[in-house]
Amino acid sequence: MSESKRLLVLVGSYAEAENEGIYAYELNEDTGSLSKLDGISGVKNPTFVNVNADSNKLYAIGEAVSPEGNKMSEAVALNIDPSTGKLSMLNRSNSISAPPCHIQRDPSGRYLILSSYHGGLVGLQSLTDNGEVGALLDEKKHEGKGAHPERQDKPHVHSAFFSPDGKYMMVQDLGADKIAIYSIDADKNELVLHSETKTHPGAGPRHLAFHPNGQFAYVINEVDSSITSFRYDAAAGTLTEISTVSTLPDGYDGTENTTAEITVSNDGRFVYGSNRGHDSIVVFAADAETGHLKLVEHVSAEGEHPRHFALTPNGKLLIAANRDTNNMVTFTVDQESGRLKYTGHSTGVSKPVCVKPVYF
Repeated sequence: MSESKRLLVLVGSYAEAENEGIYAYELNEDTGSLSKLDGISGVKNPTFVNVNADSNKLYAIGEAVSPEGNKMSEAVALNIDPSTGKLSMLNRSNSISAPPCHIQRDPSGRYLILSSYHGGLVGLQSLTDNGEVGALLDEKKHEGKGAHPERQDKPHVHSAFFSPDGKYMMVQDLGADKIAIYSIDADKNELVLHSETKTHPGAGPRHLAFHPNGQFAYVINEVDSSITSFRYDAAAGTLTEISTVSTLPDGYDGTENTTAEITVSNDGRFVYGSNRGHDSIVVFAADAETGHLKLVEHVSAEGEHPRHFALTPNGKLLIAANRDTNNMVTFTVDQESGRLKYTGHSTGVSKPVCVKPVYF
């Protein structure tokens, strides 16, 4: 890592189009303090972002309205000036036919993938050679429902994550209690359903993270506040359930809780998840041989509704985005124990949803 590299944190949030909704901050890795560099308006609810540091691009979702007056998605491309952190609009394009909740970029850099919770949709969008958002190429609508009568009465696609080799894409469907595994037919520019993995009834799978050894995937389940470990067969492109653990302390009987984000440390030794309601980050130790998780601790998120969090690239800090208290908080990460310690730094930002720390 050269000394000239700086760590920027790109942030997506809930915002009206006339207000700032996408932000760039600089993170001081010695202190854990965040300094705002820029914010850009013009996009409605750009809650989730994806960053390509190699090309200095940021991709965000936005809510749009079709000519018929129906809610739909747009995908937005921004340029990032790494020397100043300044953001500038590159282009935007209509996307899937329902409001979006997640954006992903495929490893080849040819496509964006948008997910819609409300529409039960996953869409494939082109990226041009210069990094602009192109046309919507394909859209798949899920079917089915889950065990929870209110939360799972219909499909709710929440996210898409690629396997380590980039061959398959895992699409978490909270409403239908399943993970749909797709491949991308690059000749036809289509999503091809490869296999499906059912979660336990009432789980509500939301986000997924792979272990760096590529053998395990961890899925955080929003509806019943749990994390399920899966064994991943890369050759077959299939997930097989291993075990499930609660994200809440034993005997917890407090306010209603839903989970949000999950991530795995770079060395694969620890898995982190966020609880909204209990308002905590839960830390587990991961067994690299079996995939099983063992509880390490729960740490206060130092705010309410930790919608998202991320480890810095070197794994030494964790940034949590607390939507309902309008703050981002940093923690130091003990590399040996996985434990978190609040740095004392809390930065005000309106309704943060997604934080992406990236070196430039």
